[in-house]
Amino acid sequence: MATYLDFEKSIEEIQSSIESAKARGDEAAVEILEKDLNKEVKKVFGNLSDYQKLQLARHPDRPYALDYVRALMENAQEIHGDRTFRDDPAIICYLGWIDGQKTILIGEQKGRGTKNKIKRNFGMPHPEGYRKALRAVKMAEKFNIPVLMLIDTPGAYPGLGAEERGQSEAIARNLFEFSDVKVPLISIVIGEGGSGGALAIGVADKLAMMRYSVFSVISPEGCSAILWNDPSKVEQATKALKITPDSLKEHSLIDDIIDEPLIGAHRDKKVAANAVKDYYLNSIKELSALTKEELVNKRYEKLTSIGSFNE
Repeated sequence: MATYLDFEKSIEEIQSSIESAKARGDEAAVEILEKDLNKEVKKVFGNLSDYQKLQLARHPDRPYALDYVRALMENAQEIHGDRTFRDDPAIICYLGWIDGQKTILIGEQKGRGTKNKIKRNFGMPHPEGYRKALRAVKMAEKFNIPVLMLIDTPGAYPGLGAEERGQSEAIARNLFEFSDVKVPLISIVIGEGGSGGALAIGVADKLAMMRYSVFSVISPEGCSAILWNDPSKVEQATKALKITPDSLKEHSLIDDIIDEPLIGAHRDKKVAANAVKDYYLNSIKELSALTKEELVNKRYEKLTSIGSFNE
């Protein structure tokens, strides 16, 4: 059963009427209602606030990393473990083919349903998850395989065990190592891009965001609690943080915005998956024209230019 957000209630009502008309076999009514639905979708989604985009990024039906693996990869084989402590289910790594292009795909997986969410730790990786991602990237470099990374996490897990095993070191190590990897790295924010949890697999030659995704140094809830000691100001915090793709592209913090379906990736997962695939393959084609030295130098220049400004 589809889940509708508060601002989608008018769309839900029309969709319900369409289902009723189909059940009656009233094709004329279906045709009229579908036109009304298209108009309402354009009206509602044509003027979304930053907070509404945040809600869409967190939508429970939104496709997760494993959905993209199943939609895009052929002969996918999972890579397990960090060879040090354990296998962290919050980060998945797969070796396979995307439209004939050999690829290693790394993604943060939130999980669906209570049991699976607990298994995946709600998409919050431990340090061993980031070390597994680094192992997969080093494997990709050894065999000259490009890497696709899908970011979708509220943030790195802040628990005591994670800190004891070196959470901050694991994230910092990835930032350092990824910057010098001699194969193409493409990162895409498919939902939430939270703090260091996102940055740990966000160092790439191309960093893109889906239309309804967010990328932030802290969650809006955390920001409103720190600045105003008032969780009710989360909408104000969302706007102030400038965490949507348009704002980040304007400040040259990301490279591209991937144009998912207007009504959201969760309403048309196939179209969303094809958009990710096309962006990835086009990026690989562009980056493959560079030598390894040019690739690393260009990535270094890109990373060091972040945050530059003129007085």
